[in-house]
Amino acid sequence: MTIVVPKDYHGIGALESSKVQCISHDDAVKQDIRALRIGILNIMPKAETYEYSLLHPLGRSVMQIEPVWIRLKSHKYSSSDQSHLDKLYVSFEEAVDKSHLDGLIVTGAPVEEIPFEEVVYWEEIKRILKYARNNIPSTLGICWGGLALAKFLGIDKTVYDKKIFGVYETYNLNREHPVTGEMDDIFWCAQSRHSGIDDSALEEAQNQGKVKLLADAKGAGYVIFESADSRFLIHLGHPEYEPQRLIDEYNRDVAKGRSDIAAPLNLDLKNPVNMWRSHRTEFFTQWIKYVYESTSY
Repeated sequence: MTIVVPKDYHGIGALESSKVQCISHDDAVKQDIRALRIGILNIMPKAETYEYSLLHPLGRSVMQIEPVWIRLKSHKYSSSDQSHLDKLYVSFEEAVDKSHLDGLIVTGAPVEEIPFEEVVYWEEIKRILKYARNNIPSTLGICWGGLALAKFLGIDKTVYDKKIFGVYETYNLNREHPVTGEMDDIFWCAQSRHSGIDDSALEEAQNQGKVKLLADAKGAGYVIFESADSRFLIHLGHPEYEPQRLIDEYNRDVAKGRSDIAAPLNLDLKNPVNMWRSHRTEFFTQWIKYVYESTSY
């Protein structure tokens, strides 16, 4: 349960209070344990505030994790702390030039309603995904990041009239899978997206041998699936979210005057309860285990 971070990393206190051990790179080297290098392509708004959402579940793994924070060259990151980005983040080319990546995470981004071809950094994302599929054992796409992986596989998204927003009951479809196999038969998961993939499109893709469907949510469709070669794992939900994040997003949309956004489903705004924490921990733990077992030493 160890995360390798700089000694002055701003989130050490929060991580350690959540029982995640933090050590510096120098101390990690002294332990003579090769940490798994997990690239994190973070394109969430206010990138620095989102980092804890991933470091906490990654840090619950028994493996030593070295997060490699990656920024896009073609994205302005206008809402993020530029000095923090300059200090901690590197380009994808710098990340893979230093050493190979054992795994890669592509986060969500607030561009679900925009066609992929109109997203300013889409061409850069495609180049990264092409490299990842050929050179990285497993790439995990979360929310829009998952939609981007699906698009790379030739499966396009559908923009919804009503946002899928809240906490959804989800069914495990594959108890033999290395990641979902140990998860509950039925679990809850947070969702927050304006788009997704039609069930019929994913079922057709599975029949064509392109994907394997792993989890299905009532009212949210298939939310976890993977490429047939198991190199891309897609989770269209937000298992890494805390309840307050959903509340903050709702308040943000209300402040913007978006009358089409309803309050998050199955979440009490005044007394929010996290019903998906165990799913989050198990999902990331099993993914890290899969990455470890897939990595050549």
